[in-house]
Amino acid sequence: MAAAMSSSDLSEFVMVKGNGVKGVSEMGLKSIPREYIQPLEERMVKVVHGESIPIIDMSNEDDNEVQDAICDAAEKWGFFQIINHGVPLHVLENVKDATHRFYEMPPQEKVKFTKQSSVSKHVRYGSSFSPEAEKALEWKDYLSLFYVSDEEAQSTWPPACRDEALEYMKRSEILIKKLLNALVKRLNVNEIDETNEALFMGSKRINLNYYPICPNHDLTVAIGRHSDVSTLTILLQDDTGGLHVRSPNHRDWIHVPPLSGALVINIGDALQVMSNGRYKSIEHRVSANGSKTRVSVPIFVNPRPSDAIGPLPQVLASGEKALYKNVLYSDYVKHFFRKSHDGKMTIEYAKIC
Repeated sequence: MAAAMSSSDLSEFVMVKGNGVKGVSEMGLKSIPREYIQPLEERMVKVVHGESIPIIDMSNEDDNEVQDAICDAAEKWGFFQIINHGVPLHVLENVKDATHRFYEMPPQEKVKFTKQSSVSKHVRYGSSFSPEAEKALEWKDYLSLFYVSDEEAQSTWPPACRDEALEYMKRSEILIKKLLNALVKRLNVNEIDETNEALFMGSKRINLNYYPICPNHDLTVAIGRHSDVSTLTILLQDDTGGLHVRSPNHRDWIHVPPLSGALVINIGDALQVMSNGRYKSIEHRVSANGSKTRVSVPIFVNPRPSDAIGPLPQVLASGEKALYKNVLYSDYVKHFFRKSHDGKMTIEYAKIC
């Protein structure tokens, strides 16, 4: 039984054999393995009720009121939900179904996509976040797909979810550009065009996340406290719930209730740096669930790995003092993945001391 496994046996079961934490969940354990038990401060969080992140109707996306609402939410909350966004509901449902389909595959099929076995460095099936650096594991499996081209995706992404993931990415393109255009205008950038598109949205990654039912769910977390390293993240969540974001008071947490057909948008560290702190990349976490499996599908919109990120010249043109230095984006991302989730500490890498 997994509760009695050694750490090395557990690691082999979860990753080397491709079972993931889903396999641990399906053992019918009364208690989770000790490797998943989080420190008390990560488990005991104060969730504020009656407060919520903004919900923005994108029906009239060109209206100044809508554009201002997007920018205001990015400045105060760093998170907001959008409805009537133009991505068809069937596309959202299909990619959620495809996520379940991938994780229902036998372990010997999923293991083909682990770091050790994948034919492409851009396709990665894994568990937790960064197991080598973590003192306690997170209750999550993931499939991470870095988009290079349609041709590469067709040949290397798992057929169980490939077409649906690609369709979701492509149908989100127009939305992503509209959101970024609204945001950069307040930064004195006219629009996203061929001169700056690569910096704001030059690379994309889509993750298919799976959070199985968890015994003693109050002893662990599905995802620990962190902020994303992206420019912008477009999150599709199912109806299970469990996503919490930091309140503007920086102490409490706010639950982000699932809203049918909605997408959750959050600012990433790259845009916080480029806006010189005007837009906020906010800490968030996901709680484990004791009665229901959860899936989520984030699209991470990023600079190219070879780009340097720093405060935009248009932001500093008025004499505003730079809070961040220029850093190579690939170095920033490597710094993020070298450690466990640790709240907002990653941004310190780019701060001017």
